[in-house]
Amino acid sequence: MKAVWQKAPLAFCLVAVMVVVYLLVFFTGGVTTVNLLRWGALYPPFVAAGQWWRIITAGFLHLGWEHLLMNGLTLYLIGYYVEQLFGHWRLLVLFLLSVIGGNLASLVFDPTVIAAGASTGIFGLFGAFIFLGSEYRDNEAVRLMARQFLILVVINVAFDLIATNVGLIAHLGGLLTGFLAAAVVGAPNLGQLSPVKRGLSAALLVVLAVLLIGMGQ
Repeated sequence: MKAVWQKAPLAFCLVAVMVVVYLLVFFTGGVTTVNLLRWGALYPPFVAAGQWWRIITAGFLHLGWEHLLMNGLTLYLIGYYVEQLFGHWRLLVLFLLSVIGGNLASLVFDPTVIAAGASTGIFGLFGAFIFLGSEYRDNEAVRLMARQFLILVVINVAFDLIATNVGLIAHLGGLLTGFLAAAVVGAPNLGQLSPVKRGLSAALLVVLAVLLIGMGQ
């Protein structure tokens, strides 16, 4: 019987990195706003000053152990299935691109927030799986699982609408990025995608990134 980390090694490593980062933050000043900013939380004025790396590092920081626990479990759950169908490196690409896309959206539409968390990347993985459900509708298992993840997305979006401290725009940005990125990287374990569809999705991703960066300056 395989150990947990062997079933989805990349997903496990992503969660492990977040745990290590949380411990570093905790033991170097605590999980405070000032310390989170020191470690790379997203803060639009700092990004505008040239610290663009924050749109990635913010995805590995968390606001408390409950935040880390919830995101870590969710990331491993969805990451496990994405890693099985897309492969290891594609999972990493999908997660990182979704973190970037979600945080760029946050910069533009919520320019005063101090943000941290893996939820933008997690929503991107949901988006990737929803893409699979729409693309491979003949695969009943994939279609049913994509439907379940879509229900989770709807529940989370509904929660975002009533919660004042959660970035709905960031989550939707990650979701859309993950959906488009899935069409670009493809899922070879399920079948090949047409070059036209992959090219069009890549172009849309580039246009989206350029628009968000332009609006954020």
